[in-house]
This record gives sequence, C-alpha cells and structure tokens, in this order.
Amino acid sequence: MIEETNNIVKQQVISVWVRDPRIRKNDFWHAYMDYEICLHTDSVCFTKKISSVRRRFSEFVWLRQKLQANSMLMVQLPELPPKNPFFSLNNAQQITERMKGLQKFLEQILQNPLLLSDSCLHLFLQSQLSVSKIQACAAGRTHYSVAQAVQRCGLRRFHSEEDLQKDLNMSCDSDSDSSECRDPEPRIKDLAINKAASTALLDLMAGSQEETLSCSSGST
Repeated sequence: MIEETNNIVKQQVISVWVRDPRIRKNDFWHAYMDYEICLHTDSVCFTKKISSVRRRFSEFVWLRQKLQANSMLMVQLPELPPKNPFFSLNNAQQITERMKGLQKFLEQILQNPLLLSDSCLHLFLQSQLSVSKIQACAAGRTHYSVAQAVQRCGLRRFHSEEDLQKDLNMSCDSDSDSSECRDPEPRIKDLAINKAASTALLDLMAGSQEETLSCSSGST
C-alpha cells in the first residue's frame, strides 16, 4: 500500500520555485530579506494547485525543525543552505546561492509522501500565516481550518491603490500575522512610486516625440 502511494505521488507534478528576493525593514537599523515561493502542481495532496507566498530564511529553519519533529525521525530531511554570518543583503552572488539552496531543499521535501501529509508544510507553502499561527492552525487552535487558511492566500494582481487596499482589508483579519498584513503601507507606497515613475517616463517619451517632430519640420 505504501509503495502504491509512493508511485502515485511520483506520477504527479509538483513544481516549486524560490525567487524574487526583497529587502524588508523592521526599523531604521534592522532589515531582512524574504523570498517568493511559487508552487504549481496537479497533485491530489494540495487543495490549491497554484500559489505564491513570501518567506524569510528563519522561517525555512523553523520548517525544517518542525518537519523533523513531526516525522519522529522517520525521515532524514535535506539540509538548508548554511547560515552565513557574513551574509550581505547587497551581495547578489550570496543571495542567488541561498535561493538555489532553499529551492533544492523544498524540491527534495516535496518528493516525500510522509512529509506531504504534514499540515505545517502546506500552511508554510500556501498561506500567509506566521509560524506561530501555522502551529496553532495545524493543532486545531484557530477558528479556521488548514484548508480555509490556504484558500485565503490569493494570487490576484493589483491594478490600483484602491484594489490593493480593498484586497488587504478583505484578507487580513485578526488571525493573520503575515508581514504584509501587519504593515500594508510599504506595498501601497511601492505601487504609488511605480505609478509616478511610469507617468514620468510617458511624459519624457512624449516630450522627445515633440522635439523630433519640431526638428523634422524645421529641416523641411
């Protein structure tokens, strides 16, 4: 029976990517980096077939420890990329190597049927909950289930500040403790900055076209 289950899991596709590193600031002096985890699957083990969340390195460390404890040492978990005391948020090579190591870690975990049955793994990959909320939800100490927490994590693209604020108000309730829910202002400010930059670029292009037309008229 176990061998049959393993064969079914192997036939299903679970693709995971770790990408898009971003620097987050806790305050003026302290900053950290988080990464986007994209998952695409046709596996029956997952309620949601496409998802995207953001996690930081310390949360990966927590996940490995939690999975090891929950599996009661029946599984030898893969290693995470080593923690570098000299890791720099501005060193592109170090960041790339860490992302590759984190992706390899997840790829190996997702090949194990026993680990795929762990609710903490699913909440880590497909919800915006913090690690403390993940533990509470997996233990049944929240008013929402694991499936409900996963379904709350959306993939919607934001087209305006109003859309962003509306989505944040709908998805961030009192039980959500993700960094994005705690502080939506940086995302709103980023959106405003990108919008202003796009407007400035369009104005510059329009000005260049007018100068070109004026020069053409003068030459004729």
